[in-house]
Formats: sequence, C-alpha cells, structure tokens
Amino acid sequence: QVQLVESGGGLVQPGGSLRLSCAASGSIFSINAMGWYRQAPGKQRELVAAITSGGKTNYADSVKGRFTISRDNAKNTVYLQMNSLKPEDTAVYYCNAVEWGYDDTNYWGQGTQVTVSS
Repeated sequence: QVQLVESGGGLVQPGGSLRLSCAASGSIFSINAMGWYRQAPGKQRELVAAITSGGKTNYADSVKGRFTISRDNAKNTVYLQMNSLKPEDTAVYYCNAVEWGYDDTNYWGQGTQVTVSS
C-alpha cells in the first residue's frame, strides 16, 4: 500500500504561482510513476503532469510551458510548480502514484483545491 498526502493548494490571482507537494509513504519501492490530475466541477478528471521513476516527464498540452513536475527521491515527494495560472486551472488537484503491471494499481491522494480568481 502507498499513502499520498498533498499540500499547497489555495486561492491565487490570475498570473500567479502555486507549488503543490505530494509526500508518499508505505510501499514506495513499488511505485513506477507519480503525477498530478485535476478535476473541475462538471468535468472529468484529467492528467496534468506525470514523472516516472527514471525522471521522464509528460504534460497536458494546456499546461506545457507553465507547469513543472519534479521529484525529490530523498524525501519521497513530488512537486508541481504552477506558474502563469489561469482561471481555467481552477480545480481539485489529486496526486497519483501508479504501479505498472498487467493491471496497473493506482493510488490517490485526498485532493487539494486550487482556485484562480481575481
């Protein structure tokens, strides 16, 4: 089992920045990749950014050039630096960890609210 605890959400004005953190604990040796998803009201959950254990990253087109995902292996923590935030970035952001396999095993954090508004 893997436990994920997120922090760093909040209210920010358009053009501002926030950094989300996700600390992993438990069977972290089994994790192949971690990432951030978001879900806005009335919309499906979507991938924002992901990073593999080897450091390969992947971003949604809507956040490329504005968001950066990184990891600190010593702290078992993944970060999402969000710059130039837009109102359409408003959503609940969820941390995800995945164990690859015949059937992938996904773990989720509790979610943190990000609101971009003036």
